[in-house]
This record gives sequence, C-alpha cells and structure tokens, in this order.
Amino acid sequence: MTQNKSLNIGVVCGEHSGDTLGAGIIQEIKKYSNVNLFGVGGPKLKELGVKSKFDFSELQIMGLIDPLLNLRKLRKLRNELIKFFIDKEIDLFIGIDSPDFNMGIHKALKKKYNNKNIQVVSPSVWVWRQNRIKSIQAFIDLTVCLFDFEDIYYKKVNHNSIHLGHPFSNVKKVEKQEVFHKYNLDHNNKFISILPGSRESEIKYMLPMYLDFIKNHSNHNHKYVYLIPAVDNNLIESIDNLIPNKGLPILIKENAIQDFLSISEFSIATSGTATLESAILGCPPIICYKTNFLNFSIISRMMKIKNIGLPNILLKKDYYPELVQGNCTLSNIKQAVKDIPKLVEESPENAELLKSILRGEGFSNTAEKIISL
Repeated sequence: MTQNKSLNIGVVCGEHSGDTLGAGIIQEIKKYSNVNLFGVGGPKLKELGVKSKFDFSELQIMGLIDPLLNLRKLRKLRNELIKFFIDKEIDLFIGIDSPDFNMGIHKALKKKYNNKNIQVVSPSVWVWRQNRIKSIQAFIDLTVCLFDFEDIYYKKVNHNSIHLGHPFSNVKKVEKQEVFHKYNLDHNNKFISILPGSRESEIKYMLPMYLDFIKNHSNHNHKYVYLIPAVDNNLIESIDNLIPNKGLPILIKENAIQDFLSISEFSIATSGTATLESAILGCPPIICYKTNFLNFSIISRMMKIKNIGLPNILLKKDYYPELVQGNCTLSNIKQAVKDIPKLVEESPENAELLKSILRGEGFSNTAEKIISL
C-alpha cells in the first residue's frame, strides 16, 4: 500500500479493551493515510470516525454455550458486516479480539474479496483448540500479538505476526491524594477493589459472590470501603441493580479502575485483563473464575496450560491465588485474603517484571507493518 493513499478500513471490536487497542492503531495509520472507517467499535473508535452498524455490546457473549445459544443472531450480524465491507470496497479488515466471530469475516473476505486481513489480539491457540492455526495461516495476513510468547509461537510456524505489546506496560499508580480528592474519600478508610468484569454476562455471574464477601468482610472490618469500577454508565446501572443491600459501603464509578487499584490493599477480580492491571499497579489480585457447568467441563478438557490468570501465566509461577469453578467460594476468598500480606511484599518487583514482559513494538511500528502489507 502506498503512503498517503486513502484507505477504506473495516473494523470489528466487541470490548472496551479492544476499543483502546484499535484506536491506538488507527491513530497511527492516520499518520500515513487518509482513512475511512466502517464496522463496529466502542467509544474511542467512534471518536475516530467509526459509525457502528450496531452496538458493540452485541458481541459481548462469553464461553462456549452462550455463543451457540445466540448463533443465529451472531451469524446474521456477521453476514451483514461481510456484505457491508464488500460494498464499501475495504482495503483492510482489522478484527480486534472476538476471534471466533472475526474468523468468519476473515474467511469470507479472503474467499470473496482481495483485501488484507489483520487480527489484533491473537486467538489463544497456545492454550486450547490448537488446530485453529491452519485457519489463521490461511485467512489472516497479519496477527498483532499482545504478548511476546505469542509472537514467538507464530514465528515458529511461519505466520506473519508482530508483538505490539500491551498498553499496561506504561501504566502507573495514581497519587493517593489525587484519588482521595477526586472521589471525596476519607483518609481514615481502607480500600479493596472489586472487579466483576467488563461484560454484563460475567458481572451477573460473578458479582453476587463478591457481594457475599463484602457483606461478610464489612461486618468485621468497619473501616473498609469496596470500590467497583465500571467501564461505562450502562454497567454502573447493571451493577447497581444487582446490589440488593444499598447500605453496604460500596462506591461505583465509571472509568476508575486505575484510580481505585492505586489506593486498594488488594483486589478480587474476575479472570481477564483487569487481573493484569491490578498486579502491575501493585495491588495483588485474588483471581476468580466461574461459569456454567457445561462451559467449564468443555473448556477445562481443551486447555493446555494450568493457570488462568494472566499475571501468573506471564510470570510463569503460581503467585497470585486462582479460585476456579468449584474452588471459587466465599470461604476460599476469605482464606486467600489472609495470605495477602505476603503477596504485598513482592508486589513492586512483580509489577516491574510484568511491565518489562509487556513491552513490544508499539502502535507506530505496528501501523507501519499494517500499511506495508
């Protein structure tokens, strides 16, 4: 592709973390070319010009069973996007995360059209369903990896990839005084972050157990306030509706995860990128994961690694507690809390190590590689 050529770019993003990644890449591509954006995105991609065909929350469906239950709807949405992208004569398709949904678009476009396909956030072929590598090699021109070991894996199988790195490599603690002032917090209080997830489906599944912990813990620890960050106002409403006891010392705020983790002793976090941010900010996470029985029985048989928590996977050790499925109980959370003081001692060292692991080529080099396809 020639520099300064006007590019038609199709993009599909189904989550807030992916919205941030996509926006970072598109901003850099715009330095090389005029860009027309089409597809589905969150608030940051919308600011850059994406007029979403539908709300990106429609793609926030977890596990193996729920996508099957919503298969007709997802196929309809995907087919609409494929036709839309072909009608718009896109030069590039950038699929961000949502690997199963996006792979169908990659395949269709590669068979019917002559654009270049980029997948941002690698499908977890190193964890499970390793046979997907054949489709990745056949239908994706470039995979943009968050982690170095993913890039190494693709190089070994001769697939074109780049190690973007992770935005968390640059994240820093916010000054406590700034956080206290911003949210009008009492300096005499202590704080625990509760991170139920960024999707409504996982919040509905995980938050009730976290609320049981808050109810139990607050009975014996009166100085604690429990901080729940939400990615947008819709999730604030969803979270608030799930809290029957409005008298609990809970504070819910939008886009406050960095602030809240910066002042918290520890976090109780649903497995995902929030556990990584928590560890990097020196706030030891108790990593929790629970899904329905059928989902878990299938996933657990297909997984090739023992850890689910990103900090533990990257550090290559069982450092932060992982409470999975049947072990994800109130009593086990309470036990894990007792071990927090030991984790706090090594938190600064682990945070720096994680940051170094997460550094990659960055948005500028990634955009340059995309333009050169």
